Amino acid sequence: MTDLLLTNASVRTFDDAQPWAQAVGITDGRISYVGSMDDAPAARETRDLGGASLTPGIIDSHNHLLLGFDQDAVSLEGADTLDEVRRRIRELADRRPDLDWICAENAVYSIVSGRRPNADDLAGLTDRPIFVTTYDQHSVWLDEKAMRVLGIAGGGDIPWGRPERRADGSATGWVTDFYTSAMTTAGLAGLQRDIPMYSPERRYRKLIGSLELATASGITTVVEPQVPLAEIDLLYRARAEGRLSSRVITALFHPIDADAAFRRDLRDAVDSAPLDDRLRFGPVKLYADDVIEPHTAWMLDDYADQPGHRGHPSAPVGELTRIVTELDRLGFQTHTHATGDGGIRLALDAIEHAARTNGTVDRRHGIVHVECLHPDDLPRFAALGITAAMQPRHCSPDLVAGTWMENVGEQRWDRAWRIRSLMASGAHVALSSDWQVGEMDPLVGFYSALTRAGLDGRDAWTPAERTTLDDALRGYTREGAWAWHDEGQLGTLRVGAKADLVAWSDDLYTHEADPAGLLDQQAELTIVGGEIVHDASTASATPSVYGGLAHCSAHAETAPTH
Repeated sequence: MTDLLLTNASVRTFDDAQPWAQAVGITDGRISYVGSMDDAPAARETRDLGGASLTPGIIDSHNHLLLGFDQDAVSLEGADTLDEVRRRIRELADRRPDLDWICAENAVYSIVSGRRPNADDLAGLTDRPIFVTTYDQHSVWLDEKAMRVLGIAGGGDIPWGRPERRADGSATGWVTDFYTSAMTTAGLAGLQRDIPMYSPERRYRKLIGSLELATASGITTVVEPQVPLAEIDLLYRARAEGRLSSRVITALFHPIDADAAFRRDLRDAVDSAPLDDRLRFGPVKLYADDVIEPHTAWMLDDYADQPGHRGHPSAPVGELTRIVTELDRLGFQTHTHATGDGGIRLALDAIEHAARTNGTVDRRHGIVHVECLHPDDLPRFAALGITAAMQPRHCSPDLVAGTWMENVGEQRWDRAWRIRSLMASGAHVALSSDWQVGEMDPLVGFYSALTRAGLDGRDAWTPAERTTLDDALRGYTREGAWAWHDEGQLGTLRVGAKADLVAWSDDLYTHEADPAGLLDQQAELTIVGGEIVHDASTASATPSVYGGLAHCSAHAETAPTH
C-alpha cells in the first residue's frame, strides 16, 4: 500500500512525459504514483491539498548555510541611514555588556553617499571594538578600537582581508576582499582568533538556524557553496545530531593560491566522506574576481564612476585556467564566483580550456552570479555545458541602486543578470538565494524573477529579463538537479524518483499576473525522501530560526534586532 498520497493538487511535475497531474503517491521514500485523483491508489495517509500547487522540492544551488544570522550580533537589515546603523549598534552595546566585541551584519554599501564608510562613522558608540560585515560578506567595516586591537591602524596587515588606507598609510576602517581571504586556512584561523562571531560554536548555531529555515521554506536540497576544509566537521556534527532536515551538497573552498598538496587534501576529503543520502561533498568553489559594489570585480572596460579603474581578477591572468584545468583533470566539478564581465569571461575561458586539454565532457562546471555578462559571452554557456548559478533577487533595484548601477554605468545595464536571455539560449540556469546575501525564501526568488522589482513592487529594472513563473520554478527544481548531476533522482515528479516535494499554500500560478501575491504564500509541506520534515499546520508560528518565516531578508523594510 502507498505510504502517503497527496491529492487534489495542481501538480507541476516538470516531467515532459506528464507535465501536470492531480495526485502524487509516495512509497518507501520514492514517488510511486503520479496521475489523476480518480486513479490514485489507496494509501495509509492521504493529504488533501485543496487545489494548491505541488512541485518538486526546491534545490537552492547557492546558499551560505554557515553565514546565517548570529544571535549575538545585530542585524542591519533595512538600516539605510547612518543614524539607524548607529542606533542599532549602540542598542546592542548597551544591552550586552558581556560581549567583548560588538558585531553587526548586513550593512549596505550606500549607507553613506559618495564615499566608503569609515571608522569615524562608528565613533562614540562604545568602548569595545566594532566589527560590521556588508550584506554580501565581501567587505568589513571597523571602528578605531577594532583597528587598534587588530594592529592595522598604523600599517599592519590581517590574514582575512585587505585594509584600505589613506595616502599617509593609515587605515580607514574599511576592509575589502574579506570573504575570499577569510575562508583560506590562514584567514579562517586568524578570524577565529580575532573575532568571536567566527568561533566554531557560533558558526554551528548559524548552520542549524539556516537549515531549519531552509526546510520551512520548501528547500529540499541546499548547496553550501564555500566550506573550508577546517569546517567540514560542522557538517558532520549536524549529520550526527540528525539536524540535516534538507539534503546538503557541500562545495569545498579552494584558495586561489593553493598548491597541489592542498588539492590532494581536497581529493582525500571527498573520497573519505561516508556515503550519505543527506550529505554530499564534491564541488570546488573558486573565485574569478570579487564584487562590483566596492569596485573589486574585474571589468572589461573602466568602471563608469572610476575612469581608469577596471578592478582586478582574483589571481594573475592564466592562474585560474591552470587551477580549473587541474581540478577538472582530478575529476572535480567547479563552482566559480564571477560578477564582472571580465571575471565571467575569465571563468568561461578557463572552463573551455580545461575541457579541451583534458578531453572531459559533461563535467557541468558552474559560474556563480553572472551579474554583468558581455553579449559575446552569452551563447558560450549553452555551447560549453556550463551552469549559470544565478540569484533573481540580486537584480532588485532596492539592492543595486546607488552602487552597482552607478559603478557599471547605464550603458551596460542591459548586461545585468540576463536570466531570461540565458534560459532562451539553451543554457542551464540554476536559480538560488545566495542566503544570507538575499532572502532564503524561494517565493522571493520567484517574485523577483517575474518582476525585476523591489519587494514593494516599485521601480522595476531591466524588465526585458523578466521570466515566467514556470521558468523560475524550473530553475529552482529541474535545472538545479541537472546542475548537480541529480536529474535522474531529483527535480521532477515521476515514478521512481526520490520523493522530495513541496506543497504550497495556494496555486502559485494564479498569482502570475500579480506576482505580489506570491509573497503572501508559504511552504505548507516539505518532504525529503518521503519524510515530512516541515508541516506548517503543526509548526509554531515563529520557527526557531532567526527572523521567522517573513521572507527573512538582508534588505527588508524593517528587521528584528538579534
